[in-house]
Amino acid sequence: MGPLLHAQDCKGFMKHARSTVFQPLRLLTLVAAMFAGNAFADEYSDVSQLVRAGKLTEALTKADQYLAAKPKDPQMRFIKGVIQRDSGKTSEAIGTFTRLTEDYPELPEPYNNLAVLYAGQSQYDKARTALEMAIRTNPSYATAHENLGDVYAKLASQAYNKALQLDNSNTAVAPKLALIRELFSASGAKGQRPSPVPAAAAPAPAPLPPVAVKPPPTLPTQAVAKAPPAPVAAPAPVAAPAVAAPVAPAPTPPPAPTPVAPAAGNSTREAEAAVKAWANAWAAKDMKTYLASYGKEFDPPGSMSRSQWEAERRQRIGSKNNISIKLENLAVTVEGSKATARFRQDYKASGLAVSSRKTLDLVKTGDRWQIVKESTGN
Repeated sequence: MGPLLHAQDCKGFMKHARSTVFQPLRLLTLVAAMFAGNAFADEYSDVSQLVRAGKLTEALTKADQYLAAKPKDPQMRFIKGVIQRDSGKTSEAIGTFTRLTEDYPELPEPYNNLAVLYAGQSQYDKARTALEMAIRTNPSYATAHENLGDVYAKLASQAYNKALQLDNSNTAVAPKLALIRELFSASGAKGQRPSPVPAAAAPAPAPLPPVAVKPPPTLPTQAVAKAPPAPVAAPAPVAAPAVAAPVAPAPTPPPAPTPVAPAAGNSTREAEAAVKAWANAWAAKDMKTYLASYGKEFDPPGSMSRSQWEAERRQRIGSKNNISIKLENLAVTVEGSKATARFRQDYKASGLAVSSRKTLDLVKTGDRWQIVKESTGN
């Protein structure tokens, strides 16, 4: 199954009368992936081709014909919202995406596009709320995080402008406003993101200090007794000196056994098994095993505590009638006690199907590999 989403820039948007403070928010457009069988693929493809050709009226008509038979289909409803937005029917698009968030609250993309539309109307508080919901639904949704940063920048720009209007003698405000303009100016490098910082190489283990071998104790030299001088008349034979018994050398200890290095692929296989066990527990709604797959270093999204996050996951997973998790192209790399697993995840639950790229960062604690970071779209 191909990627669920692709990004599309929303041009000429988010302009402010006094300054343009950041790049347009990114609008997502779904491609045909959320369908039960190949029979629906042609329908999505036909509508998508009409959109790409600029035939928006025909595309909207075809989408409405499809939805007349399948009114709950999330894929076509999403595409319809994009068509409405591209046709300038902003209010209708907002209605379409709002209903999608109500019917499918587990999908972050409708929240994101709703935020884009609100921001286009300068309703930045509503845009912020929608993006926070998208991130709460999927904490690893990078586009929503980026868009939320842009919305905060716009809100900051408005606040600084207002501060200058109220007190133009405040010299601390102008540099802050200038900094925002510089950070998000159109003259900056468009669309660039900082390269990921490579993980620091694990330091080589320090060699063990040499073990000092204590020599055996030196035995004291045995004294040789001398006989007193014999009378001259009867000289006694001189006694031969006593010979000390030879000291047996200390036995040589056997060499320490050479530690056997673990097989090269053992750690990789163990990490792969941990990822598969996590997916199986999720599909089986085995919450004890599923939650135990996350290490204590795992940072819950937003401001949630670990207990709040676990309660939310219990509610969301437990509410599904059935769940199917399929991992494709699973690739695991291991460096010491850290591992990274990358794969395509096909998720199906209660008639909804989502396919996405996912990355799990794991750390080995004792004899277990546990998840410490989870991200989507990498």
